[in-house]
Amino acid sequence: MSWTQAPVVGFDTETTGVDVGEDRIVTAAVVRREGRSTSVTTWLVDPGVPIPPDATAVHGITSEHARRHGRPPGPALEEIAGELADALSHGEPVVAFNASFDLSLLDAELRRHGLASLGERLGRDVRVVLDPLVLDRHLDRAREGARRLGTLCDHYAVRPVGALHTADVDVAATIGVLDALARAFPAIGTMALDDLHDLQVDAHRAWAQGYNARPPEPGRERRTADLSWPLRRARPLAA
Repeated sequence: MSWTQAPVVGFDTETTGVDVGEDRIVTAAVVRREGRSTSVTTWLVDPGVPIPPDATAVHGITSEHARRHGRPPGPALEEIAGELADALSHGEPVVAFNASFDLSLLDAELRRHGLASLGERLGRDVRVVLDPLVLDRHLDRAREGARRLGTLCDHYAVRPVGALHTADVDVAATIGVLDALARAFPAIGTMALDDLHDLQVDAHRAWAQGYNARPPEPGRERRTADLSWPLRRARPLAA
């Protein structure tokens, strides 16, 4: 049976920012889909630091709301990591858009709170991960334009059920884009999951090397793309 017919577990976070060594998880969603059955688990977390206004403008969660209604990070992170490790240990791939951000931020948060990383829970490398961003970049390299989740939804005619930048909505949209990619590029649906994971490792590295070799746009600061996927190299954590 093709992996496209088997269970998958989607994962997404909304955060205080985009630095995986400094920023914190504010909301998270894990969505398990098996056939026509879908289960959704969400978390609202008090990150323990102020949520910048720019981040609130994206996901709508204020510091006051998170402090009043959010859970302490430790127990929430333990549950999130437990759900993902359980899926991976049972051979269910984790689906995440720009997976190296969400998974690396989760791993940093686990280290910050003295909790076992995903790799430590599994006793091996974190795999199999399916990332529609990495796959789209690799499979349709000639297409120009942005490759944000919203633009991929438009390109592949995926209609999100709700507003993007809400973790559970983003997960459902990400799984929808993955389904559309498998229809548009049927060869990936016939690949073994381990082979598809390895393809993404190589595809991301090739993309990152090309990105880093390009001169930056005038007047714009650009971060160096990490060559590792699906987890970036661990960096020192902010307190």
